[in-house]
Amino acid sequence: MSIVSHTILRPFGVNPSGPYHRRHAFRRSSVKATNQKESGSSKKPAADESRLEVLYDDGFGAVTMRDYFEAVRVMTKQDHGGPPRWFCPVECGRPEVEKAPLLLFLPGIDGVGMELILHHKSLGRVFEVRCFHVPVNDRTPFEATSSAKDSLQALLPFLETVPSNLPVIHPPLLRYLIGNPINMAMVSLQNILSPQETLQELSDSLTSMLPYVSELGAITRIETLVWQLKLLKSGAAYASSRLHAVQAEVLILASGTENLPPKGEADRLFKSVKNCKVRYFRNRGDRLHMEDGFNLLTVIKGANMYRRGRQRDSVMDFLPPTRCEFKRTFSEDFKLYHQLLSPVMLSTMKNGKIVRGLSGVPDKGPVLFVGYHQLLAIELSSLVKGFLREKKTIIRTAAHPVFFAGNYEMLRQELSLFDSFSMYGAAPVSPTNMYKLFERNEFVLMYPGGVREALHRKGEAYKLFWPDQPEFVRMAARFGVTIIPFGCVGEDDFLEIILDYNDEKNIPYLRDGIKSFNEDFTGIRETVKGEDGNQVLHLPAVLPKVPGRLYFLFGKPIEMNGMDNVLKDRENANQVYLQIKSEVESVVSYLKRKRNEDPYRSITRRRFYEATWGPSAQVPTFEP
Repeated sequence: MSIVSHTILRPFGVNPSGPYHRRHAFRRSSVKATNQKESGSSKKPAADESRLEVLYDDGFGAVTMRDYFEAVRVMTKQDHGGPPRWFCPVECGRPEVEKAPLLLFLPGIDGVGMELILHHKSLGRVFEVRCFHVPVNDRTPFEATSSAKDSLQALLPFLETVPSNLPVIHPPLLRYLIGNPINMAMVSLQNILSPQETLQELSDSLTSMLPYVSELGAITRIETLVWQLKLLKSGAAYASSRLHAVQAEVLILASGTENLPPKGEADRLFKSVKNCKVRYFRNRGDRLHMEDGFNLLTVIKGANMYRRGRQRDSVMDFLPPTRCEFKRTFSEDFKLYHQLLSPVMLSTMKNGKIVRGLSGVPDKGPVLFVGYHQLLAIELSSLVKGFLREKKTIIRTAAHPVFFAGNYEMLRQELSLFDSFSMYGAAPVSPTNMYKLFERNEFVLMYPGGVREALHRKGEAYKLFWPDQPEFVRMAARFGVTIIPFGCVGEDDFLEIILDYNDEKNIPYLRDGIKSFNEDFTGIRETVKGEDGNQVLHLPAVLPKVPGRLYFLFGKPIEMNGMDNVLKDRENANQVYLQIKSEVESVVSYLKRKRNEDPYRSITRRRFYEATWGPSAQVPTFEP
């Protein structure tokens, strides 16, 4: 089980020598991790220079478990004693973001400090990484841990009777040193392999790891393991007595049978630590960060734990999605979803011509997309994917605060859907965040209808629920934003509402649950009267249909640059607002009419076309 915390700490000690340590990374006195006043260092980068590109290569997946075992072998052989110390792995490099926060890693029971090796490159791009190393022969007391590992502690009386100079070669003991070998061996496997090739690669990977595992067991003596277990036991007692006083923001990543619900260590910590989030990773071993498919940086980002100041700023602290994250999300996790939706994206050029693709959308911001919110927001994933693939641009969605709540039971799972919203740029809807996004020339997505549109009732498909007030027009004019009205249709081809809010509020059990859940989210348009202000959070019951197709159309850009009359006159602002609303309604009507002309609206015909021309072929649609 791993714990990520934002407690402010400082590195100390000296760095050990060897190829896996950055020389001269520390002084003996305490230093700030972001100190750049070393001789020969370049000037401090400007804010724009330190921003990572969208879909940048974070280096994740380039390292295998053989690299880990090789690193452990070198470090333990070259370790000539001395006290525990912090070091910075060479692979981490120098952070590429301004004011990169400090990440401190405390090792597992082996004490080497290289268990994050699969993540060194990705973490090093955005963190100042420091790992703690405990020499094999060191016996310095150290009070810091979270679990006493009860199952392993039960072996302590037996281990104390074993000769102290024997190597740790017993399989159950080795498992605590190296974790799950199958999951670790799969780190280097590629998803494109056939089942037979995958089996062969897995076999080869396991075979190549055996000499390293045996060597690691030979290096770690019984006396060292006994000392480590006693240290773990005393450290757990020390930490448990002080959990109530922890004020820091904490993220617990729980895996392994001892840590999972209902009586796992993670639940105990969740109840003991005040400001705590939990993510459970079932069907994984104790060494979660050393297993295939687990990206620590992705989890930190998704849980909104990455920040560079005392408080997280959802705009300034956002890290763009990496190439690896894009591939995992859209080519693996949501692959079937996008195949079923088969979205068509159309845009409008300045001369009014409608074209296939996004060429009618500006290449640079600030741009504000204002549109209709489909049922359950089924359009968002396709929208984000389309802009990342064609424009290499992330759309920052102005989202409801519920997507950033951390302590609900439904969120305590492996990378929930809510985490994906944060990973791909969503920020809580507020005037302050909108101001910051426009100031940074971002692409911003807004749904004036909000929750009322996304959770509409039966018979309300494609009906706009916009408030009377032009909430965003004046700010858009102030920054010279390009506003693009857009529409999307297709929800009625995918989902049918069985129980809506009007039904659920008449069922006592559901009504009480909806009321309790919404008590934590007061203030969302509470001053807006009528249905436009009815932003009640609930989950309508729906049934899937035989999939049709999803259609987007981005209307003709509305340039707000130079519209001083909007800034000074409320009536002018309202006229622009009504114009945008009318454009969205026109776009939706156009798509509803034109989709009837699409020969590939049926999923059967689309699958046949892809079978003929290949899965990567763009399926045709109606003529705009």
